[in-house]
Amino acid sequence: MKIYEDRQAPNPRRVRIFLAEKGIEMRFEQVEFMAAEHKTGDFKVKNPLQEVPVLELDDGTHLSETVAICRYFEGLYPDPPLLGQPGDALDLARTDMWQRRIEFKILAPVVAAFRHLHPAMAPFQVPQVREWGEANTETAGSMLDWLDQELANRPYMAGVRYSIADITALVAVDFARVAHIKPLEGRSHLARWHGAVSARDSAKA
Repeated sequence: MKIYEDRQAPNPRRVRIFLAEKGIEMRFEQVEFMAAEHKTGDFKVKNPLQEVPVLELDDGTHLSETVAICRYFEGLYPDPPLLGQPGDALDLARTDMWQRRIEFKILAPVVAAFRHLHPAMAPFQVPQVREWGEANTETAGSMLDWLDQELANRPYMAGVRYSIADITALVAVDFARVAHIKPLEGRSHLARWHGAVSARDSAKA
């Protein structure tokens, strides 16, 4: 099996970190977004939505969507559990809650700000709406303030254990810098958390 990705994009990085945490070796094939390789006919067969990452299984089956790919590997390699503790309904639900909160409330506006404000994205984000990019920059900032306060009394996003929620948050915080958002400025709890998760070997994946 192999994964199609663009190494510069945030969602493929989420999968790479997830796999690194589990010690899973994987083949990767690059699909260069800036060269519009995701729009070719061959790639559209793999994912009609023209997005990465895409997992290709040995039988030719394709899976897209970051969390779906992670869930597949969690089923094959349950240790360490990154989607919540098996058998613990509350921990599973809490992990899912925080993963979704961070994906939709922080990563999504960060990506929208990048797509609508960065000049290099003009050929791909049609139309670029500056006002929407600026609105999402403001939304990302307010959500980062909220997350900073949430981390005042716990070490990780979903509680006492590292999880997929931390992976998504790490990628969101790091990509915020690419979007010219200063995610750690004035946010001491978030900065403490970021230092800890960035020190993990998987963060370099």
